[in-house]
Amino acid sequence: MFLLLAVLCSLLAVLPLKSQNLDKAVTTIDEEVTAFSYAPDGRIVFSVRRMFKTKKYDLQRDDIWIMESGGKRKRIFEGQKFTRDEKLFTYQVESFTWSPNSRIIAIQLFTTTMDPNEGGREDAPALLLLDDSGRELHPSAKGPLVMDAQSPLWFRDNQTLIYLTGADTPQGLYSLQCLNIASGPAGKSFEGRTFEGASRISGSNTAIAVERAPHFEGPPRLQRLDLLSQDDKEIATLDAYSGGLSVSPSGSKVAYFLDKEVLEIRDLTAPVRVARLRVGLGVLHWSADESHLYLKRTIEKKSADLVSFRIPDLRAYPPRAEIPVVEPEPRILLHGLTIREYGLSPDGRFIAVVLPGKRNLQIFSF
Repeated sequence: MFLLLAVLCSLLAVLPLKSQNLDKAVTTIDEEVTAFSYAPDGRIVFSVRRMFKTKKYDLQRDDIWIMESGGKRKRIFEGQKFTRDEKLFTYQVESFTWSPNSRIIAIQLFTTTMDPNEGGREDAPALLLLDDSGRELHPSAKGPLVMDAQSPLWFRDNQTLIYLTGADTPQGLYSLQCLNIASGPAGKSFEGRTFEGASRISGSNTAIAVERAPHFEGPPRLQRLDLLSQDDKEIATLDAYSGGLSVSPSGSKVAYFLDKEVLEIRDLTAPVRVARLRVGLGVLHWSADESHLYLKRTIEKKSADLVSFRIPDLRAYPPRAEIPVVEPEPRILLHGLTIREYGLSPDGRFIAVVLPGKRNLQIFSF
């Protein structure tokens, strides 16, 4: 009897406290969704692919919609009406970044512009800023688009952001530019320095970034950047960096890929404490309680299955010590369903996925 009780207690200790109901979607958006994002207040902004024909060209200009927490949907931006001078203009929405107060959306576009008379084409990333009613915000005197801009990092004032630009840097490296919605471009940030990526700490004017010398001399360095004062503090020198920089919801941990196989997790409050996991390169999201990481096991905009794995204890290692690489047992979600994109609600109660093929958006409850 005592042995049976001991076995039952052991099983209860390792079973998850909350089961996941991932068999049936609670909401389905039957559209060809190209990107989406949860707002801090729980709403979802999403883009729908729209194609238009001219005499010679097929153009794409996505519509943008918002779905309220109750399920009501409203189109806030009609792509067909968004043009640039007399040039042929096409774009696809790649991602959304909400302001902290859930009122303004920085929309990452991949744009193509062509002069029908002179020929030739220009491809460039760009940011489009909309409020949540769909009103265009024009921080640049040159028009509604902020060209050669990507990966925006919002300030707490909901009016200022810093973005990455590769316009004048070697391929794979970026400089930082500051932009205010009311007054426009505010100049360079951390001038003369180049970075491979950056991720904002929620609720702050601080970001974690991977800095690299302009010609990739020396190792990558993990930096804490105060975006307002432009002060910085080095956290650690990394052995390598292959992308995927992601700060945990509380801002206490950061994860990034060292290569195509190994993920490193580091404690930002005690940077000598780390863990390395062999999980394969992919797209990461933290669970709301920071006990798990979710991973789509391929790079962005490609399809693969979705798994989760528990974050191990982080341990301190002396300088130049060999850090062991553990191989966690992944939990396969959605019965191994292949997905193209996914996101978690801020409260951790829902997971939304875009399916390949028709690219419908489906939302499941935990």
